Amino acid sequence: MPTLPPMDDSGDMFGSTPPEEADKPSAAELEAAGQSALFGDPVDDKPPFVPDSPATPKPAAAPPQATPAPAARPAPALSPTGDSAQPYRVLARKYRPQTFSQLIGQEPMVRTLANAIARGRLAHAFLMTGVRGVGKTSTARLIAKALNCVGPDGQGGPTIDPCGVCEPCVAIAEGRHIDVIEMDAASHTGVDDVREIIEAVRYAAVSARYKIYIIDEVHMLSRNAFNALLKTLEEPPAHVKFLFATTEVDKLPVTVLSRTQRFDLRRIPTPVLQQHFASICRQEDVEAEDEALAMVAAAAEGSVRDGLSILDQAIAHADLDADDAGGKVTAERVRDMLGMADKGAQRRLYAALLEGQPQVLLEEIDRQYSFGVEPLALLRSLMELVHRIAVIQVAGQADSPTLEEREAIEGWAQRLSAGQVHRLWQLLLKGHEEVRGAPDPLVAAQMALLRVLHAADMPDPGTLARQLGDMVLAAAPVAAATGEGGAAPAAPVVQIDWRELCEAVEDRGMLLTASIMRDWVRVVTLSHGNLRYAVAPGFGGDPINELRDALYAVTGQKWELERVEDDGALSLREQAGAAAAAEQDRIRNAPLVKAALAAFPDAQFVEDEQAPRSERKWSKSA
Repeated sequence: MPTLPPMDDSGDMFGSTPPEEADKPSAAELEAAGQSALFGDPVDDKPPFVPDSPATPKPAAAPPQATPAPAARPAPALSPTGDSAQPYRVLARKYRPQTFSQLIGQEPMVRTLANAIARGRLAHAFLMTGVRGVGKTSTARLIAKALNCVGPDGQGGPTIDPCGVCEPCVAIAEGRHIDVIEMDAASHTGVDDVREIIEAVRYAAVSARYKIYIIDEVHMLSRNAFNALLKTLEEPPAHVKFLFATTEVDKLPVTVLSRTQRFDLRRIPTPVLQQHFASICRQEDVEAEDEALAMVAAAAEGSVRDGLSILDQAIAHADLDADDAGGKVTAERVRDMLGMADKGAQRRLYAALLEGQPQVLLEEIDRQYSFGVEPLALLRSLMELVHRIAVIQVAGQADSPTLEEREAIEGWAQRLSAGQVHRLWQLLLKGHEEVRGAPDPLVAAQMALLRVLHAADMPDPGTLARQLGDMVLAAAPVAAATGEGGAAPAAPVVQIDWRELCEAVEDRGMLLTASIMRDWVRVVTLSHGNLRYAVAPGFGGDPINELRDALYAVTGQKWELERVEDDGALSLREQAGAAAAAEQDRIRNAPLVKAALAAFPDAQFVEDEQAPRSERKWSKSA
């Protein structure tokens, strides 16, 4: 019986090496394949490793030049441009800032971080706040790179300008550094997740200078999780840094805010966004109109990510119609895509409002609605135009992408007064609220704009009051009867109601002066801007200064005042007292009252306000 050869542990039952063991990839090949699948870029310009199927027999050994590995794989598909097909990365991810110099609109924060790094005054916890898309998470990653960068030679220290080529920079950019832990607080809200962080911070960093924890949307942590983190957040080990990012900073406990160094990332200005989008279009070999980019930047509302998403959509929208305009991103296409009102139609609509043309107004509303413009967006566009006119009236210069729009806005700014512009804004704002809650937005928008049309030329309340005052003065009698010798009569010629002047002074809050005018001033002559008066007995001093200031405050012009010794007309208080005495005499002389007094000689007249409370037997509700 033949003797079988000894069995090797690495072979199969027949003594040969299994195909799966022979084809098993190395650790380096596995890492390369994982990085390529995760980030879409081949490592070291080599094709990604693709292990053969275990069922496929391994080909016989041959010289290296006879069986090249790439040739055994199927040829990759080609993109329309002829390049190897790669998964498309949206612009918001492709142009994520990799250095602080690429982070736009946040210069104060970058300057603070640069000074802190240069002076070695690094906080143990940073908090980035702001609206969506302004770079909070990107800033956290950049800070992690800046703190752990070692430079191309491996000897560098923390720097505001990380090299981007050293192992820590590359690993952090690819999201695979073992000492930079990024956690989403929206999916790790409990205290157990925070407890894992607390246990892990005790251990030193594996390969980096600092162990960094990036917690995004940190406001989603529960209250117990925040409380568990407080002590570690206040006194972490020297090798640990915490980087928090949130859009709702008001939801964070004050105890957390006091333990972090806070940076409020600002909204990106529209001109800066427009320049940034133009630069990206040049890098992408996409032609775009300046007005189209301005519309995209305005629609982004200060968010870079929102703007890049809209720009991505606009480029795709332009490519669909590449036959008629070469795939150019035009303002018309962006307007159609966003459902915005045409700038020219917006100006025509505004002109119809100011010129009082209701038919033209309704036609423009229907035309814009048929183009897909929502009534709410139509009112917002008109409000934006009114706001720009108000700003131009203050700043004196229009900032518009087209000459035609600039000339139109500047012309309206010179034609309209500030009061008219602000009244238009209030009317449009009221109409916006009505349209938003109306069952039929189109009808509500028509009615709101018709109301604005009819009220556009109406004077404001202040102008209306002045016009009414001028009309009253113009209609007041000017001539007065004179005697034979031409001398003025002794009776006062009252051309303005003194009682109304007293009430106007009282309405302005000058209560003491109004009381003096009503109780002590006897009007001799009163005309527009001129007052001759006497003072009732019992008043000490001369109220001429108080009267002059009060009349100027309510009429807006200077008055000529003169105190005379004539009696003049009684003061308003004296007139009220005389009228009350006359009324009492009339009542006493009534036949029925005389008969009652004759029957009851001891009877007395008692005013209702003077009667003792205990003697009032009647009910007030009766």
